[in-house]
Amino acid sequence: MNDEPTPAQSPLGRASAYADQYDPGLLFPLPRAPKRAEIGITASVPFLGADLWTAYELSWLNPRGKPQVAIAHIMVPAESTHIVESKSFKLYLNSFNNSRFEHADAVRDTIRADVSAAVWQGGPVRSTVGVRLVEPALFETEQVQPLEGLLLDRLDVECTAYQPEPDLLRAAQGEAPVTEVLVSHLLKSNCLVTGQPDWGSVQIRYTGPQIDQEGLLRYIVSFRHHNEFHEQCVERIYMDIMARCRPARLSVYARYTRRGGLDINPWRASHPQLPPPNVRTARQ
Repeated sequence: MNDEPTPAQSPLGRASAYADQYDPGLLFPLPRAPKRAEIGITASVPFLGADLWTAYELSWLNPRGKPQVAIAHIMVPAESTHIVESKSFKLYLNSFNNSRFEHADAVRDTIRADVSAAVWQGGPVRSTVGVRLVEPALFETEQVQPLEGLLLDRLDVECTAYQPEPDLLRAAQGEAPVTEVLVSHLLKSNCLVTGQPDWGSVQIRYTGPQIDQEGLLRYIVSFRHHNEFHEQCVERIYMDIMARCRPARLSVYARYTRRGGLDINPWRASHPQLPPPNVRTARQ
């Protein structure tokens, strides 16, 4: 019998009391496997990657009770067995607000340990969660920059599909392969539980048969009424492009606008490479 928690059991869409003391039990892990099974992933994961989180509302007390603030960059490996539901993560971070820590490093280490335990759920830890805190003295180093790539949104296309339609994807099989980086700001999906809109920009980097750009843009737009978490949408896009266009190399990276002081930016790739820098776009 499967006793894994489900999205419907998460804090999403429910009134929540805010804890005033540190409480790692607020983290609500959700298994990746059920949604991956829907897109044909039932054994080993056929990609590398990570979920890049940015937490803008992190505060705690120093030993003398004085509030401290920082921005947290968190990297959750894609091979982890679970994700952390975003509202529970916000509630967890808010539990730091009136808790005393010796220094910022203690806060960083605590977040790393708690999130690592949540996303591996007691199983073997094959890769650790990365956490980096940016304190106020370094706030000016936080950049804003657009995603690199050729903008698909320039194309004047007719869009009629608003649920994911992989049949829109096609590529010039049999012709010489190309290497391209394509970007769209028209990605929109909805929260799996609440139905609230999630807005994002997506970057597709590939080498292989040239992908039809109009079809790709219409495919991205087709997520407009689709209900899935950010991580699941990016994995669906990756798997659909890989199946329909058969690139030799592929990476899909989406940056979603923040909600509740958090943004989640999933990245999936076919080959080992450095993860993209966790740098926000203008909409974030």
